[in-house]
Amino acid sequence: MNSVLSVQNLSIEYLARRGRVQAIRNVSFDVQRGEALALIGESGSGKTTLGLGVVQLLPASAQITQGAITYRRDQNGAGAIEIDVLGLRGNGLREFRWKECAMVFQSALNALNPVLRIADQFADTAKAHGYLHGNALRARARHLLTLVRLDPERVWKSFPHELSGGMRQRVLIALSLLLEPQLLILDEPTTALDILTQRNIMDVLKELRGKLDFSLMFISHDLSLAAELADRVATVYAGKVVEVGDVKTIFKSSAHPYTIGLIHAVPTITGAHENLSSIPGSPPDLIDLPSGCKFHPRCPYADSRCKRDEPELEDVSPGHRVACWNWRSVKRDA
Repeated sequence: MNSVLSVQNLSIEYLARRGRVQAIRNVSFDVQRGEALALIGESGSGKTTLGLGVVQLLPASAQITQGAITYRRDQNGAGAIEIDVLGLRGNGLREFRWKECAMVFQSALNALNPVLRIADQFADTAKAHGYLHGNALRARARHLLTLVRLDPERVWKSFPHELSGGMRQRVLIALSLLLEPQLLILDEPTTALDILTQRNIMDVLKELRGKLDFSLMFISHDLSLAAELADRVATVYAGKVVEVGDVKTIFKSSAHPYTIGLIHAVPTITGAHENLSSIPGSPPDLIDLPSGCKFHPRCPYADSRCKRDEPELEDVSPGHRVACWNWRSVKRDA
């Protein structure tokens, strides 16, 4: 197995006044070494909760009720060491979060300390993990800032509020790579940024992957970004992965009506002009989920079996899996 991350049968709940929010339900997936996996879906589908679960940054109201998360640390060609992420505590967990796996959140202004210069934020991160210091740290930070297309001399001395939103996001990406993690999790990294800045950040990420050779878990509701950056795509609906496959298969030959609905809701700038379509209805209440397939109230292919039994992922073709009782009909009509 050449995966850097393996999530098996993971379930996460939030405790709310109304009851238990079933945010993640029995989810399994792998991130292969060197690949970019995109998690796509509507807001509230559970994508961010999955990312937070991997790095163990869930809020106090959340509880992992079952499952396993295994991280495989590469030993420079001498095999890999398996790490039980859910069993990590204290210094072991702190080391994992930055040296093995780092997460970039969607709001860099909230993630960066507003009263510290960028130089101090790099220094604090390095000091907390016993990493480089002095001239070696400065050289490493300058190199990373240059890689993300920033002027290191200017940015190094700046406070976060003195930088634009796109610059702050790139600083956060550089900071997350300071300790050379093998896995980077990006949670909506281009949200609230203009289209040109989004393009710049996507280009930066593609360049970084080529130069630094890390794996990527990309969380987004923007399918156009996922199509550009990802090698594989997993569609998440109501806390469950309902389809997974390589990016070309998902966007050209999807077998799940929810994935198809998401794709048809995205405008294109090439090809014939087509009317955009929307998915009818709304995502389900995660406290009071419908029976059977959770998508059946919104699905044009739903039948009595869909309303009664929830499907599990099954093979459509090599590397392409879908959780839909009627995927053959969906494929035939696509």
